[in-house]
Amino acid sequence: MEKSRKKNLKEARTLQIWNVIYDVTEVFISLIAGITANSSALIGWALDSTIEVISAATLGWRLHGELKGMDEEKVKRRKKITLYVIAASFTLVCLFISYDSITKLINQETSNWSTLGLIILLVSLVVNPILIYYKRKYGNKLDSPALLADAKDTFICLYQTVVVLAGLLLVNWLGWWWADPVAALLIVPYAAKEGWEAHNKAKDINYNAE
Repeated sequence: MEKSRKKNLKEARTLQIWNVIYDVTEVFISLIAGITANSSALIGWALDSTIEVISAATLGWRLHGELKGMDEEKVKRRKKITLYVIAASFTLVCLFISYDSITKLINQETSNWSTLGLIILLVSLVVNPILIYYKRKYGNKLDSPALLADAKDTFICLYQTVVVLAGLLLVNWLGWWWADPVAALLIVPYAAKEGWEAHNKAKDINYNAE
């Protein structure tokens, strides 16, 4: 393995480690904020971020495997299993968000203000663009479709952050009680799309089972 590629692999792996650490923190804080404030959007955002944790951790493992010379068939097998887990997780997230949001729209339930939620959303608006930049940088350097796809997923997470933040502010400033569940529902199409793509990618992976 050439020296420069090995260096880039190590740096990309380190990036994914920090990505996992941040995402776990984000999930923990946003779940507490969402449950406390009865916010479908914050809870949905937190659940979607758990998929980001799985994706980043898997990608980090794959980069580590290349550094250590892991058997290619073993990498394919674990990647296939992980993609199916991600697809199933996205499906569950879509079902939960849809049920929770529609129920709150029917019952006209509103969320409460969450300062903790506001803080983690604003932090995410700063952190995610940085992650996107470096994932694209190393994705291009390593000619890695996986890293570039992960950058795309993080960009979608950035979009969702803006949507959830808008819902939170509209409920507080204008009293639009429906803004929170509607913001949560806007996450569903993207989560469904990512789940479907993960399922198709898993189907396309072939490996020797022996």
